[in-house]
Amino acid sequence: MSARVLHLAKVAGISGSENHLLLLLPALARKGFDVELAMLHGGEAGAEELAARLEASGVAVHRLRFAGAASPRTFARVVRTVRARRPDILHTHLVHADFHGLAAGALCGVPVRFSTKHGFNRFRDRRLFGLADRAVARLADVHIAISAGLARYLAEREGFDADAFEIVHYGIEPGPPPLPLPGAPRLVVVGRLIPIKGHDVLLHALAAAREDVPGVTLEIAGDGALEAELRATVTRLSLDDAVTFLGRVERVGEVFERSEVVVVPSLGEGFGMVALEAMERGRPVIASAVGGLPEVVQDGRSGLLVPPSDVGQLADAIRALAPNHARTAAFGDSGRARAVEEFSQERCTARTVELYRAALGTEGRRHMTSSAQARSSANAASNASRKSQGTR
Repeated sequence: MSARVLHLAKVAGISGSENHLLLLLPALARKGFDVELAMLHGGEAGAEELAARLEASGVAVHRLRFAGAASPRTFARVVRTVRARRPDILHTHLVHADFHGLAAGALCGVPVRFSTKHGFNRFRDRRLFGLADRAVARLADVHIAISAGLARYLAEREGFDADAFEIVHYGIEPGPPPLPLPGAPRLVVVGRLIPIKGHDVLLHALAAAREDVPGVTLEIAGDGALEAELRATVTRLSLDDAVTFLGRVERVGEVFERSEVVVVPSLGEGFGMVALEAMERGRPVIASAVGGLPEVVQDGRSGLLVPPSDVGQLADAIRALAPNHARTAAFGDSGRARAVEEFSQERCTARTVELYRAALGTEGRRHMTSSAQARSSANAASNASRKSQGTR
Protein backbone atom coordinates (compact mmCIF):
# COMPACT_ATOMS: atom_id res chain seq x y z
CA MET A 1 0.00 0.00 0.00
CA SER A 2 1.31 3.48 -0.85
CA ALA A 3 2.05 5.90 1.95
CA ARG A 4 -0.70 8.43 2.63
CA VAL A 5 0.57 12.00 2.71
CA LEU A 6 -1.60 14.93 3.78
CA HIS A 7 -0.23 18.41 3.13
CA LEU A 8 -1.70 21.33 5.06
CA ALA A 9 -1.33 24.97 4.00
CA LYS A 10 -3.13 28.26 4.43
CA VAL A 11 -3.76 29.75 1.00
CA ALA A 12 -4.91 33.24 0.05
CA GLY A 13 -3.33 33.53 -3.39
CA ILE A 14 -0.75 31.85 -5.60
CA SER A 15 2.88 32.83 -5.10
CA GLY A 16 6.07 30.99 -4.13
CA SER A 17 4.86 28.33 -1.68
CA GLU A 18 1.64 27.71 -3.62
CA ASN A 19 3.48 27.29 -6.92
CA HIS A 20 5.74 24.84 -5.11
CA LEU A 21 2.70 22.79 -4.06
CA LEU A 22 1.27 22.92 -7.58
CA LEU A 23 4.41 21.21 -8.87
CA LEU A 24 5.29 18.98 -5.92
CA LEU A 25 1.97 17.34 -5.04
CA PRO A 26 1.16 15.92 -8.50
CA ALA A 27 4.80 14.81 -8.82
CA LEU A 28 4.55 12.93 -5.50
CA ALA A 29 1.36 11.27 -6.74
CA ARG A 30 3.21 10.12 -9.86
CA LYS A 31 5.87 8.63 -7.57
CA GLY A 32 3.21 6.43 -5.97
CA PHE A 33 2.23 8.42 -2.88
CA ASP A 34 -1.42 8.82 -1.94
CA VAL A 35 -1.20 12.61 -1.60
CA GLU A 36 -3.88 15.16 -0.68
CA LEU A 37 -4.03 18.80 0.39
CA ALA A 38 -6.00 20.22 3.30
CA MET A 39 -6.35 23.92 2.46
CA LEU A 40 -7.07 26.57 5.07
CA HIS A 41 -8.67 29.53 3.29
CA GLY A 42 -10.83 32.60 3.71
CA GLY A 43 -12.80 32.27 0.50
CA GLU A 44 -10.19 34.01 -1.66
CA ALA A 45 -10.28 33.58 -5.43
CA GLY A 46 -6.59 32.61 -5.42
CA ALA A 47 -7.27 29.79 -2.97
CA GLU A 48 -10.02 28.37 -5.14
CA GLU A 49 -7.79 28.65 -8.19
CA LEU A 50 -5.09 26.62 -6.46
CA ALA A 51 -7.61 23.99 -5.37
CA ALA A 52 -9.08 23.72 -8.86
CA ARG A 53 -5.67 23.36 -10.48
CA LEU A 54 -4.62 20.63 -8.06
CA GLU A 55 -7.90 18.76 -8.52
CA ALA A 56 -7.47 18.97 -12.28
CA SER A 57 -4.10 17.25 -11.82
CA GLY A 58 -5.69 14.46 -9.78
CA VAL A 59 -4.82 15.66 -6.26
CA ALA A 60 -7.73 15.73 -3.80
CA VAL A 61 -8.23 19.01 -1.91
CA HIS A 62 -10.10 19.39 1.39
CA ARG A 63 -11.27 22.98 1.83
CA LEU A 64 -11.19 24.09 5.47
CA ARG A 65 -12.57 27.53 6.28
CA PHE A 66 -10.03 29.55 8.25
CA ALA A 67 -11.71 31.22 11.21
CA GLY A 68 -8.63 32.87 12.72
CA ALA A 69 -5.07 32.21 13.82
CA ALA A 70 -6.13 31.25 17.35
CA SER A 71 -9.58 29.93 16.47
CA PRO A 72 -10.71 26.70 18.19
CA ARG A 73 -13.04 26.15 15.22
CA THR A 74 -10.11 26.16 12.82
CA PHE A 75 -8.21 23.72 14.99
CA ALA A 76 -11.26 21.47 15.29
CA ARG A 77 -11.65 21.42 11.51
CA VAL A 78 -7.99 20.46 11.07
CA VAL A 79 -8.29 17.71 13.72
CA ARG A 80 -11.40 16.26 12.07
CA THR A 81 -9.70 16.22 8.68
CA VAL A 82 -6.52 14.61 9.98
CA ARG A 83 -8.52 11.96 11.85
CA ALA A 84 -10.64 11.23 8.80
CA ARG A 85 -7.68 10.96 6.40
CA ARG A 86 -5.37 9.08 8.83
CA PRO A 87 -2.17 9.97 6.95
CA ASP A 88 1.17 8.29 7.44
CA ILE A 89 2.81 11.68 6.91
CA LEU A 90 1.39 15.11 7.73
CA HIS A 91 3.35 17.89 5.99
CA THR A 92 2.63 21.48 7.00
CA HIS A 93 3.56 24.70 5.16
CA LEU A 94 3.69 28.23 6.59
CA VAL A 95 2.89 29.54 10.04
CA HIS A 96 -0.85 28.89 10.41
CA ALA A 97 -0.53 25.35 9.13
CA ASP A 98 2.37 24.70 11.51
CA PHE A 99 0.48 25.97 14.55
CA HIS A 100 -2.78 24.13 13.82
CA GLY A 101 -1.47 21.15 11.89
CA LEU A 102 1.47 19.98 13.97
CA ALA A 103 -0.62 20.06 17.14
CA ALA A 104 -3.47 18.24 15.39
CA GLY A 105 -1.04 15.68 14.00
CA ALA A 106 0.40 14.98 17.44
CA LEU A 107 -3.09 14.73 18.97
CA CYS A 108 -4.23 12.32 16.26
CA GLY A 109 -1.09 10.19 16.44
CA VAL A 110 0.13 10.82 12.88
CA PRO A 111 3.26 8.65 12.52
CA VAL A 112 5.51 11.23 10.85
CA ARG A 113 5.17 15.02 10.82
CA PHE A 114 7.03 17.33 8.43
CA SER A 115 7.20 21.13 8.48
CA THR A 116 8.51 23.33 5.65
CA LYS A 117 9.55 26.94 6.28
CA HIS A 118 9.17 29.13 3.21
CA GLY A 119 10.02 32.77 3.79
CA PHE A 120 11.18 35.89 5.57
CA ASN A 121 8.52 37.62 7.68
CA ARG A 122 8.61 40.70 9.88
CA PHE A 123 6.74 38.96 12.68
CA ARG A 124 9.68 36.59 13.12
CA ASP A 125 11.54 39.44 14.83
CA ARG A 126 9.14 39.27 17.77
CA ARG A 127 10.60 37.35 20.69
CA LEU A 128 7.28 35.80 21.77
CA PHE A 129 6.62 34.58 18.26
CA GLY A 130 10.01 32.92 18.15
CA LEU A 131 9.36 31.16 21.44
CA ALA A 132 5.96 29.93 20.23
CA ASP A 133 7.31 28.87 16.83
CA ARG A 134 10.12 26.83 18.37
CA ALA A 135 7.70 25.22 20.83
CA VAL A 136 5.35 24.15 18.04
CA ALA A 137 8.31 23.00 15.93
CA ARG A 138 9.13 20.35 18.53
CA LEU A 139 6.03 18.50 17.31
CA ALA A 140 7.62 17.98 13.87
CA ASP A 141 9.91 15.05 13.13
CA VAL A 142 11.55 16.61 10.07
CA HIS A 143 12.18 20.30 9.40
CA ILE A 144 12.69 21.59 5.85
CA ALA A 145 13.89 25.02 4.77
CA ILE A 146 13.74 26.04 1.12
CA SER A 147 17.28 27.44 1.26
CA ALA A 148 20.30 27.44 3.52
CA GLY A 149 19.95 31.23 3.66
CA LEU A 150 16.46 30.85 5.13
CA ALA A 151 17.75 28.35 7.69
CA ARG A 152 20.39 30.86 8.81
CA TYR A 153 17.75 33.60 8.99
CA LEU A 154 15.53 31.43 11.21
CA ALA A 155 18.51 30.73 13.45
CA GLU A 156 19.31 34.44 13.74
CA ARG A 157 15.74 35.64 14.24
CA GLU A 158 14.12 32.83 16.22
CA GLY A 159 16.92 30.76 17.71
CA PHE A 160 16.46 27.63 15.58
CA ASP A 161 19.43 25.39 14.91
CA ALA A 162 20.27 26.07 11.26
CA ASP A 163 21.89 22.65 10.93
CA ALA A 164 18.66 20.93 11.99
CA PHE A 165 16.95 21.87 8.72
CA GLU A 166 16.95 19.71 5.65
CA ILE A 167 17.39 21.95 2.61
CA VAL A 168 15.00 21.33 -0.28
CA HIS A 169 15.17 24.00 -2.97
CA TYR A 170 12.15 24.81 -5.05
CA GLY A 171 12.10 23.20 -8.47
CA ILE A 172 11.14 24.39 -11.92
CA GLU A 173 9.88 22.65 -15.04
CA PRO A 174 11.74 23.89 -18.13
CA GLY A 175 9.80 25.39 -20.98
CA PRO A 176 10.75 25.62 -24.66
CA PRO A 177 13.96 27.40 -25.63
CA PRO A 178 13.65 31.09 -24.73
CA LEU A 179 13.58 33.95 -27.19
CA PRO A 180 16.86 35.80 -27.74
CA LEU A 181 17.59 38.81 -25.57
CA PRO A 182 16.34 42.05 -27.18
CA GLY A 183 19.75 43.73 -27.18
CA ALA A 184 18.33 46.88 -25.54
CA PRO A 185 18.80 48.03 -21.91
CA ARG A 186 15.40 46.90 -20.68
CA LEU A 187 14.95 45.88 -17.05
CA VAL A 188 12.01 44.14 -15.40
CA VAL A 189 11.12 43.49 -11.77
CA VAL A 190 8.39 40.99 -10.87
CA GLY A 191 6.76 40.73 -7.47
CA ARG A 192 4.15 42.09 -5.10
CA LEU A 193 4.41 45.81 -4.42
CA ILE A 194 5.29 45.47 -0.75
CA PRO A 195 8.25 46.84 1.24
CA ILE A 196 10.31 43.63 1.43
CA LYS A 197 10.55 43.41 -2.37
CA GLY A 198 12.78 46.50 -2.51
CA HIS A 199 11.11 48.43 -5.35
CA ASP A 200 11.98 51.81 -3.82
CA VAL A 201 15.68 50.90 -3.74
CA LEU A 202 15.50 49.87 -7.40
CA LEU A 203 13.83 53.11 -8.50
CA HIS A 204 16.54 55.22 -6.86
CA ALA A 205 19.24 52.98 -8.38
CA LEU A 206 17.61 53.31 -11.80
CA ALA A 207 17.60 57.10 -11.53
CA ALA A 208 21.31 57.04 -10.70
CA ALA A 209 22.17 54.57 -13.48
CA ARG A 210 20.32 56.63 -16.12
CA GLU A 211 22.85 59.40 -15.69
CA ASP A 212 25.29 57.10 -17.54
CA VAL A 213 22.87 54.81 -19.41
CA PRO A 214 20.05 57.20 -20.37
CA GLY A 215 18.22 54.64 -22.50
CA VAL A 216 17.66 52.11 -19.69
CA THR A 217 13.97 51.39 -18.95
CA LEU A 218 12.08 49.38 -16.35
CA GLU A 219 8.83 47.42 -16.35
CA ILE A 220 7.24 46.70 -12.96
CA ALA A 221 5.03 43.60 -12.95
CA GLY A 222 2.86 43.11 -9.87
CA ASP A 223 0.32 44.85 -7.68
CA GLY A 224 0.11 45.67 -4.02
CA ALA A 225 -0.28 48.25 -1.30
CA LEU A 226 2.71 50.37 -2.35
CA GLU A 227 1.59 51.11 -5.90
CA ALA A 228 0.49 54.71 -5.31
CA GLU A 229 3.63 55.47 -3.31
CA LEU A 230 5.89 53.95 -5.97
CA ARG A 231 4.14 55.87 -8.74
CA ALA A 232 4.76 59.06 -6.77
CA THR A 233 8.43 58.13 -6.42
CA VAL A 234 8.69 57.57 -10.18
CA THR A 235 7.37 61.08 -10.80
CA ARG A 236 9.57 62.65 -8.13
CA LEU A 237 12.67 61.04 -9.68
CA SER A 238 11.66 62.14 -13.19
CA LEU A 239 11.33 58.52 -14.36
CA ASP A 240 7.85 58.70 -15.93
CA ASP A 241 9.26 58.13 -19.41
CA ALA A 242 11.39 55.20 -18.22
CA VAL A 243 9.10 53.17 -15.94
CA THR A 244 5.94 51.25 -16.85
CA PHE A 245 3.59 49.67 -14.31
CA LEU A 246 2.08 46.49 -15.72
CA GLY A 247 -0.08 45.46 -12.77
CA ARG A 248 -0.64 41.78 -12.02
CA VAL A 249 0.65 39.65 -14.90
CA GLU A 250 -0.62 36.16 -15.61
CA ARG A 251 1.99 35.11 -18.20
CA VAL A 252 5.18 36.29 -16.58
CA GLY A 253 7.40 34.42 -19.04
CA GLU A 254 6.42 36.88 -21.76
CA VAL A 255 7.47 39.79 -19.53
CA PHE A 256 10.84 38.16 -18.87
CA GLU A 257 11.43 37.65 -22.58
CA ARG A 258 10.89 41.34 -23.33
CA SER A 259 13.74 42.16 -20.95
CA GLU A 260 17.52 42.20 -21.18
CA VAL A 261 17.98 41.90 -17.40
CA VAL A 262 15.70 40.85 -14.53
CA VAL A 263 16.23 42.63 -11.21
CA VAL A 264 15.36 41.06 -7.83
CA PRO A 265 16.11 43.85 -5.29
CA SER A 266 14.48 42.09 -2.33
CA LEU A 267 15.38 42.97 1.26
CA GLY A 268 14.56 39.40 2.26
CA GLU A 269 13.83 36.29 0.18
CA GLY A 270 13.41 32.73 1.40
CA PHE A 271 14.38 31.29 -1.96
CA GLY A 272 14.07 33.61 -4.97
CA MET A 273 11.68 31.92 -7.36
CA VAL A 274 11.50 34.97 -9.63
CA ALA A 275 15.26 34.75 -10.14
CA LEU A 276 15.01 31.06 -11.03
CA GLU A 277 12.11 31.67 -13.43
CA ALA A 278 14.08 34.44 -15.11
CA MET A 279 17.12 32.19 -15.47
CA GLU A 280 14.97 29.45 -16.99
CA ARG A 281 13.93 32.01 -19.62
CA GLY A 282 17.60 32.73 -20.34
CA ARG A 283 17.68 36.11 -18.62
CA PRO A 284 20.59 37.35 -16.49
CA VAL A 285 19.65 38.45 -12.99
CA ILE A 286 20.80 41.30 -10.75
CA ALA A 287 19.78 40.25 -7.24
CA SER A 288 20.26 41.13 -3.61
CA ALA A 289 22.72 38.89 -1.78
CA VAL A 290 20.14 37.91 0.82
CA GLY A 291 18.35 34.73 1.89
CA GLY A 292 18.28 32.05 -0.78
CA LEU A 293 19.16 34.30 -3.73
CA PRO A 294 22.95 33.61 -3.61
CA GLU A 295 22.12 29.89 -3.87
CA VAL A 296 20.20 30.53 -7.10
CA VAL A 297 22.18 33.29 -8.84
CA GLN A 298 25.90 32.69 -9.37
CA ASP A 299 27.64 36.04 -9.09
CA GLY A 300 29.63 36.73 -12.24
CA ARG A 301 28.23 33.72 -14.11
CA SER A 302 24.43 33.95 -14.30
CA GLY A 303 24.10 37.47 -12.93
CA LEU A 304 25.37 39.94 -10.37
CA LEU A 305 24.77 40.01 -6.61
CA VAL A 306 24.65 43.24 -4.62
CA PRO A 307 24.08 44.00 -0.93
CA PRO A 308 20.39 44.50 -0.07
CA SER A 309 19.24 48.14 0.24
CA ASP A 310 22.45 49.44 -1.37
CA VAL A 311 21.33 51.97 -4.01
CA GLY A 312 24.87 52.72 -5.16
CA GLN A 313 25.95 49.14 -5.79
CA LEU A 314 22.64 48.29 -7.46
CA ALA A 315 23.09 51.28 -9.78
CA ASP A 316 26.64 50.10 -10.55
CA ALA A 317 25.34 46.64 -11.43
CA ILE A 318 22.75 48.14 -13.79
CA ARG A 319 25.44 50.26 -15.45
CA ALA A 320 27.72 47.22 -15.82
CA LEU A 321 25.16 44.80 -17.22
CA ALA A 322 22.18 46.46 -18.90
CA PRO A 323 24.05 48.00 -21.89
CA ASN A 324 26.50 45.09 -22.31
CA HIS A 325 24.67 42.69 -24.63
CA ALA A 326 27.53 40.22 -25.03
CA ARG A 327 27.79 39.84 -21.27
CA THR A 328 24.03 39.59 -20.71
CA ALA A 329 23.77 36.91 -23.41
CA ALA A 330 26.55 34.86 -21.79
CA PHE A 331 24.98 35.22 -18.35
CA GLY A 332 21.58 34.26 -19.80
CA ASP A 333 22.92 31.08 -21.36
CA SER A 334 24.69 30.11 -18.13
CA GLY A 335 21.59 30.83 -16.06
CA ARG A 336 19.33 28.79 -18.31
CA ALA A 337 21.68 25.79 -18.05
CA ARG A 338 21.90 26.15 -14.26
CA ALA A 339 18.13 26.41 -13.82
CA VAL A 340 17.44 23.32 -15.91
CA GLU A 341 20.25 21.18 -14.51
CA GLU A 342 20.48 22.22 -10.86
CA PHE A 343 16.92 23.25 -9.97
CA SER A 344 14.67 20.84 -11.84
CA GLN A 345 11.37 19.83 -10.26
CA GLU A 346 12.56 16.25 -10.55
CA ARG A 347 15.40 17.05 -8.14
CA CYS A 348 13.05 18.73 -5.71
CA THR A 349 10.62 15.81 -5.83
CA ALA A 350 13.37 13.19 -5.51
CA ARG A 351 14.79 14.91 -2.43
CA THR A 352 11.34 15.09 -0.83
CA VAL A 353 10.71 11.41 -1.59
CA GLU A 354 14.10 10.54 -0.09
CA LEU A 355 13.20 12.34 3.14
CA TYR A 356 9.75 10.74 3.28
CA ARG A 357 11.12 7.24 2.82
CA ALA A 358 13.88 7.78 5.36
CA ALA A 359 11.38 9.02 7.94
CA LEU A 360 8.92 6.21 7.29
CA GLY A 361 11.71 3.65 7.38
CA THR A 362 12.92 4.58 10.85
CA GLU A 363 10.81 6.45 13.36
CA GLY A 364 7.82 6.42 11.07
CA ARG A 365 7.73 2.63 10.83
CA ARG A 366 7.61 2.34 14.60
CA HIS A 367 4.84 4.92 14.86
CA MET A 368 2.84 3.36 12.03
CA THR A 369 3.01 -0.03 13.69
CA SER A 370 1.78 1.46 16.96
CA SER A 371 -0.91 3.38 15.14
CA ALA A 372 -2.07 0.32 13.27
CA GLN A 373 -2.16 -1.68 16.51
CA ALA A 374 -4.14 1.08 18.18
CA ARG A 375 -6.65 1.20 15.32
CA SER A 376 -6.93 -2.59 15.39
CA SER A 377 -7.54 -2.56 19.13
CA ALA A 378 -10.12 0.19 18.77
CA ASN A 379 -11.92 -1.69 16.01
CA ALA A 380 -11.87 -4.88 18.05
CA ALA A 381 -13.29 -3.08 21.07
CA SER A 382 -15.98 -1.50 18.91
CA ASN A 383 -16.95 -4.86 17.40
CA ALA A 384 -17.05 -6.45 20.83
CA SER A 385 -19.26 -3.63 22.10
CA ARG A 386 -21.69 -4.06 19.21
CA LYS A 387 -21.87 -7.82 19.77
CA SER A 388 -22.49 -7.27 23.46
CA GLN A 389 -25.25 -4.81 22.74
CA GLY A 390 -26.78 -7.23 20.29
CA THR A 391 -27.16 -9.98 22.95
CA ARG A 392 -28.92 -7.79 25.48
